[in-house]
Amino acid sequence: MEGKRSKVTTAQEAVQRLIHDGDELVIGNYTVGTCADLVCEVIRQGRRNLTLYSQSGIFDAEILTAAGCLSRMVSTYVMRSGGKTGGSSVERALQDGSLELEDYSNFNYNARMVAGMHGFSFMQVLEGIRETDLFTKRTFMGDDKYRIITCPYTGKEILTVPAANPDVCIVHVQRADKHGNAQYWGALGSVAAAALASKKIIVSCEEIVDESIVRASPHFTIIPAYRVDAVVESPWGAHPCEVLGYYNQDKLFYGLIMAAMKKREDMEKWLDEWVYSCPSRQAYLDHYAKVFHISRLQALKAKPLPSAPASYGAAFHSAWDENGRDRYLGKTPEELELLLEQRETLYG
Repeated sequence: MEGKRSKVTTAQEAVQRLIHDGDELVIGNYTVGTCADLVCEVIRQGRRNLTLYSQSGIFDAEILTAAGCLSRMVSTYVMRSGGKTGGSSVERALQDGSLELEDYSNFNYNARMVAGMHGFSFMQVLEGIRETDLFTKRTFMGDDKYRIITCPYTGKEILTVPAANPDVCIVHVQRADKHGNAQYWGALGSVAAAALASKKIIVSCEEIVDESIVRASPHFTIIPAYRVDAVVESPWGAHPCEVLGYYNQDKLFYGLIMAAMKKREDMEKWLDEWVYSCPSRQAYLDHYAKVFHISRLQALKAKPLPSAPASYGAAFHSAWDENGRDRYLGKTPEELELLLEQRETLYG
């Protein structure tokens, strides 16, 4: 069965097999944490002409742009630290024309993902956006950024956005099993919708756990196994961002990235040291330990704070008892079939 097949692989193999030049790529994570390991692998493999969907373009969108991976972006927020004069990879790319940006509100971006997740072709959104530049200013999407249609029920004009169905979603979660059931907790944003709206999904996780752990906490599973194409075990896979329950944001290292963004040459040096010269996440962590000492990384580890356990226990999990008899009538399947035949003879 598809759901029982192990999908565990490496970041290198997953990106090589599933992400291609010209794809629409969505970063599933929103604000807290990001799939840093997978983003770096996309850069190392030199993917080009990607359209990036990102609800919160933090350092991930910046380094993808600096590496020349993107030609288009759909977002609600991009860091662009320092604004138009402070300098960032995205700002420079927008100014030199190598990157086109389509800007949405958080609500409208999410509406596109939710429509894609449910198989709709569009989603109605709130009318107020028509009074803003988000509605009037358009780049590569043109008329398709928003469309006004007539409601078939009221005859009134309604504002809509098109569904988004990116080619690939990359997303980092706390844990997953080998089949692909991905579990996540914390600020959700568009994480689940971005993944489920996509045609293919690559999940990286802090740890791969036994499926019994997943079954014990089913409410944490936001992406089911049958939708996942690859699972990558990547401890510290969101660093320098945080992962709830595992580690805090590395503010020092994050600050160094932001400083490097100010100049193109500094950003290129950062990419060379921390991405191109580190062929894997383990190599990245080894280099971090060499430069900053492993104790700095260990100090970011989260202290245990488990939630109160919830019971999922039941009296039994099958309508049949240990002797193969129906729990309510006390009969075997054969006896039940005979009973049904007798009733059909009496009342047929």
